Amino acid sequence: MDHRISRWAVVEEALNWVGTPYRHQSSLRDVGTDCLGLVRGVYREIIGPEPVEVPAYFPQAEYGEGELLWSASMLNLVPAGRHVEAGNILLFRMRPGQPARHLAISISDAEMVHAAHGRRVARINFHSWWRRHCVARFDFPGVENE
Repeated sequence: MDHRISRWAVVEEALNWVGTPYRHQSSLRDVGTDCLGLVRGVYREIIGPEPVEVPAYFPQAEYGEGELLWSASMLNLVPAGRHVEAGNILLFRMRPGQPARHLAISISDAEMVHAAHGRRVARINFHSWWRRHCVARFDFPGVENE
């Protein structure tokens, strides 16, 4: 991939998803999405077709085998630095000892956009609880540091 993507393009597109209803395994802006669908939809809008077909998966509240979301992120995204930057994809482990099962997109080092079960996509503070549960940060391929 030769084209470069601005972090602000990621942020702008993530903000376009605010208000989208929660819908498990969906990824359609203004129609329905879950946390993975949010990342998938933003990817499609700023990069193009998704690199892989996503198989059926459990809701975040249920637990399947291993670190599937982390492994898929390592294969399809670019690991980011230690500090949160605008446009990062954030991966969360919601409970100790359980697989990482939640994604969000940072819009700054203090805010993020995420889809939570039973709620609409929202812009929220990236406060201490979220920081403690964040286990990895990624960028979309082609995102450049400005």
